Amino acid sequence: MYTRKEKIAKQLTTLVAVTLGGTTTFAGLSIWNGNEKFYRDYVMPLTRRLDPETSHRLAMFAMKHCLIRRELKPDPGSLATRLWDLNFSNPIGMAAGFDKQAEAMHGLHRTGFGFVEIGSVTPQPQEGNKKPRVFRLEEDNAIINRYGFNSDGHEAVYGRVQQEREKQDRAIIGVNLGKNKVSSMSDAENYVTGVEKFGAIADYLVINISSPNTPGLRGLQQKAELENLISLVLEARNKLVTARLPPLLVKIAPDLSEHEKKDIANVILKEKCRVDGIIVCNTTTSRPLDLKSQCKDEIGGLSGQPLKDISTRCIRDFYRLTKGQIPIIGVGGVASGQDAYEKISAGATLVQLYTSFAFQGPPVVRRIKRELDEILRSKGYQNVAEAIGKST
Repeated sequence: MYTRKEKIAKQLTTLVAVTLGGTTTFAGLSIWNGNEKFYRDYVMPLTRRLDPETSHRLAMFAMKHCLIRRELKPDPGSLATRLWDLNFSNPIGMAAGFDKQAEAMHGLHRTGFGFVEIGSVTPQPQEGNKKPRVFRLEEDNAIINRYGFNSDGHEAVYGRVQQEREKQDRAIIGVNLGKNKVSSMSDAENYVTGVEKFGAIADYLVINISSPNTPGLRGLQQKAELENLISLVLEARNKLVTARLPPLLVKIAPDLSEHEKKDIANVILKEKCRVDGIIVCNTTTSRPLDLKSQCKDEIGGLSGQPLKDISTRCIRDFYRLTKGQIPIIGVGGVASGQDAYEKISAGATLVQLYTSFAFQGPPVVRRIKRELDEILRSKGYQNVAEAIGKST
């Protein structure tokens, strides 16, 4: 027989256990189901108590182990996009920089992204820059990073991409190629080896010459250097022995003068340098005067909301300069369906995000798609392709 005190203690123990169990179950189901309110009120505020790189690793862990339920609702037909002989269920992709080592492709695909770009991948493994190298600008909805192409290298990443390709329900995969900070190879050879390595298994390839965190990299955007690089890389791509030659894209910086933009447009429109697309744009080294965060002066590339309008203007400029002949992937500050629509109406065929995913979590992907579909229908468009370049 229990004494009265023992009965009360037992009842309290049972109550605590049931409460904790129920709370844990509720939290787990809310995370699994991608409950937007739960992420906004609990998950994301908790992750912001951690340093940004730790938060990044946790997000990678969740995506790598598919801890978010697969999106069961099919994407609306208005978002279906066909480009480079690829069928995208929606035009919203994860930008390079999140899944640097090709570990989370399937989890990101399940979350609702229309495509996933991994990397940047360097020929040889390298650690990147010293920590701390990521800074969260909460007041500005922005991030500054100076990772510096931390990469597991071609061999390790190749194996993971190959495994993903073997899955019946897989992501559309872009492989973003970078160059080693220290290398016995020339700059062009760094990229040529990447094309030769990944050409047979990537759905598209990206030549990243615009990261601000590798010394001398952005110099490859200069007219003569760019023409030489692209011609050599395209030559290597065209020599590939594969059933399908992967589209080749170039990722450019937002910090370009009008003259530099014209030079780039003229180069990529040349027959021997005719790339299949451009990604506009990478992070910016500029610092808008209205930034509020105490981290605003950290060295590195700024992404997120402060980059939104800069990126959209850059998209509009390149759409005009190339006369809409070169497909554009627009990236920079996309956090809503309206943001995505603005990129598309400026000339982007596809859109990517990253920083808003870091601030809002997986629910942001589904919300952007829902809002974009609503905007398209409200403007009388049957398909997103009809809206490309309409504001130029």
